[in-house]
Amino acid sequence: MKKEEVLALLLERSGSFVSGAEVAESLSVSRSAVWKWVEQLRAEGYPIESVTNRGYRLDGDNDLLSAPGIRRHLRHGEADIRVFDSVDSTNAVAKRLASEGAAHGTAVVAGSQTAGRGRLGRSFFSPAGSGLYLSVILRPALPPTEATAITCCAAVATAKAVEAVTGRAAEIKWVNDVLLDGKKVSGILTEAAMSLETGLVDYVVAGIGVNTRPPEGGFPAELRNIAGALGAERLPELRCRLAAAIIDGLLDGCADLKSEALFAEYRRRSAVLGQEILVLAPGREPREALALDLGRDYSLLVRYPDGSSAALSSGEVSVRRASFSILPPLGEGGCAAGADG
Repeated sequence: MKKEEVLALLLERSGSFVSGAEVAESLSVSRSAVWKWVEQLRAEGYPIESVTNRGYRLDGDNDLLSAPGIRRHLRHGEADIRVFDSVDSTNAVAKRLASEGAAHGTAVVAGSQTAGRGRLGRSFFSPAGSGLYLSVILRPALPPTEATAITCCAAVATAKAVEAVTGRAAEIKWVNDVLLDGKKVSGILTEAAMSLETGLVDYVVAGIGVNTRPPEGGFPAELRNIAGALGAERLPELRCRLAAAIIDGLLDGCADLKSEALFAEYRRRSAVLGQEILVLAPGREPREALALDLGRDYSLLVRYPDGSSAALSSGEVSVRRASFSILPPLGEGGCAAGADG
């Protein structure tokens, strides 16, 4: 689409003027066609200035989402990036595309969701202007029992991306929440479809929502004490840079989901190991436990007050208070000797 090509040229020279003649020559179109596409981009909210005898200039401080804006920061140039102002749910759109054969690495990105979904059937708060919502289609050849590794891969990719754009340390609360300063800034929902023919995963959709700024009017009362955001300021191309870093991280990690480096990175960022926690399960009373370590399959190893222990492969936990602030190094097999006190 020529309109996207115009935007890509303006992004490359962000903050500087590009003459209409230069754009027209680059795209082999007329200057009137360039003017028409610039007007369409303005109508979509892009802050483009035009000055006689100087040309067009895109405001370098914009934080608008666009496919060209994401691609210019993306290492995996083969990824198909599809950007929307708003969708019902990026996961729902991605699943429809995946069922139609969309390729590994296809990403659905939106500035808001009208029916965003979180884990355990919860709704996901997704207002316009304050977040990044994306879902990436992945087609790894693995059995469904190993699909948890993709969730953990997504958590690592998101944590590293958040850290890269903010300069602040990001942690992971098992199994898939990303925290800054103890507040949840990102949630992840992975959904998979299995091939009955092969018995392997046909596709996985990794859905990721990130609070880039506090929403206008603040978070809803039920989220106020637990939700956070990357910052209050609008930073240039923040969401495009963040989306590109997450997509790159996901595609890097999915190339080797059994990697020791991926496991070690997930464990290093854990916000629960060595902590007293509450194990939460639908229909059951919360149960106190001490988070000891991670199994190599990303299960959470816990010990209960009665001395019994368990490996949690799914579910949810809540951190009660710090018990051990320093974890010993990984021992053989990925276990931390002495972490149980």
